[in-house]
Amino acid sequence: MSPGVVILNTKVLMLNRSFVPIHVTSVRRAFNLLYLGIARVVNEQYQTYDFQSWADLAVSLHDESIGLVDQAIRVPRVILLVGYDRIPHRQVRFSRYNIYVRDKCTCQYCGRRLPRHQLNLDHVIPRSRGGTSRWDNIVCSCLPCNRRKGGKTPQEAKMKLLRPPFKPKWTPFVQAGVRYREWLPFLSVTDAAYWNSDLSED
Repeated sequence: MSPGVVILNTKVLMLNRSFVPIHVTSVRRAFNLLYLGIARVVNEQYQTYDFQSWADLAVSLHDESIGLVDQAIRVPRVILLVGYDRIPHRQVRFSRYNIYVRDKCTCQYCGRRLPRHQLNLDHVIPRSRGGTSRWDNIVCSCLPCNRRKGGKTPQEAKMKLLRPPFKPKWTPFVQAGVRYREWLPFLSVTDAAYWNSDLSED
């Protein structure tokens, strides 16, 4: 895959016209919106640029850029939708990633913080005992604690949860980490994004 194609698939923060983060899109889509006049590029000083004024900016050696037919153009990292002032209503996605974020990659039985590949998800009330896959019944667990608990409840296994599991109220964009320095001035306004596929609730 060429470097240009890779850059076109990297991420751009999307703001509504009140400068509130509402979504993350690709550089490819951001350029389309910019060219159509639906969006403007925003820099860290909150200055906005339409397609032509953005294309007219000089590209330095330190700037990420895309080559056009007769010039290079800087890659935008934040865009503003000029005609959109709403904040989409979002439920926090019930996903493996968000459970790791909620529990801070910490085993909820022994308290050890571990890399994600050393954790799994545990049903507090085991599925074999009627436990469901819901926010309030799933926690991060290290492999030894998961094996020790097995098909028992925490009480039966004589294991205590650090805290009861709960459905978080945030969306996990900021917890996931800021991808580009250009996003920082806008992410302090509010947390907004989407992450990963939903786990099935039953």
